[in-house]
Amino acid sequence: MLLISSGWSPRLLGCDLCAVYAASEAQGTTGRGFFGGLAGQYTFFDTYQSNGHNAANPDDEYLRSLISQVFFGYNFNNRFGLQLNLPIIYREYSRIGAHGSDWGPGDLALFGNVRLYRRQSTDFTFSWTALGGIKFPTGDPAHLNPAEEDFAAGIGNHDLALGSGSYDGLLGTGLFARWKRAFITADMQYAIRTEGAFEYQYANDWTWFGGPGVYLLLADDYTLAFQGTVSGESKGEDTRGGIPTDDTATTIVSLGPQLNFPWGERFSAQLGADFPVSTHSSGEQITPSYRVRMALMWRF
Repeated sequence: MLLISSGWSPRLLGCDLCAVYAASEAQGTTGRGFFGGLAGQYTFFDTYQSNGHNAANPDDEYLRSLISQVFFGYNFNNRFGLQLNLPIIYREYSRIGAHGSDWGPGDLALFGNVRLYRRQSTDFTFSWTALGGIKFPTGDPAHLNPAEEDFAAGIGNHDLALGSGSYDGLLGTGLFARWKRAFITADMQYAIRTEGAFEYQYANDWTWFGGPGVYLLLADDYTLAFQGTVSGESKGEDTRGGIPTDDTATTIVSLGPQLNFPWGERFSAQLGADFPVSTHSSGEQITPSYRVRMALMWRF
């Protein structure tokens, strides 16, 4: 079964601001060629926190965020490929007496995927990959203007900006291991931030994703796998002009289910959800209540 031995483990990491979909293992087969697709995540924020503790939502605030990523890439060989991601962002936000929405392109990302190690047999597969790249300031950072008042107590301008106005670095690594029908994945991405528009600098952040799974269906032309996932994201306080803010640090750990569906040698699909089980944020913030993720990938 080619699709089993390929170690198919796409990931759409959780950070609503810095989410980057890496298709280094999603192609389903090895070898050179083009691939592309669409990945997306919908996040609903309506859990109000004050100094890291859940509290009553004073103004019935909420934020709906939909980030769709169109990606396109090329594998030069079995070990190395390049990928370009363009996010399209839609955000809707509300509080008592006010409502707003924004949409547009986010920050473009270009990165390389490298297969560092691979071992494979009929019953066993182990794969280790890495990625590195850069994010470009293509999204609109207008909401970061300090002259603009925060929309609500828990929704700051940094939550609404479509871009950072900065060039940021991306680093990541991923592991996949399979024994017969059982498998496990572990992935991590780290974003290195620089100062952007209006002297605003988002804090460095890291996201992680992984968990055990099992192949439920094994056919000649498709497989269906179920995975229980543990995901998380963590970032410190942002700064403006070098001075730390007091309401931008967040650490979230989530659990959820995921379905992986490779079909043939050219198509893959993914559907998952994340439900926070531990959230700690500084100051007053609206934090996620749930997130839904999906991805579709074609190999040309």
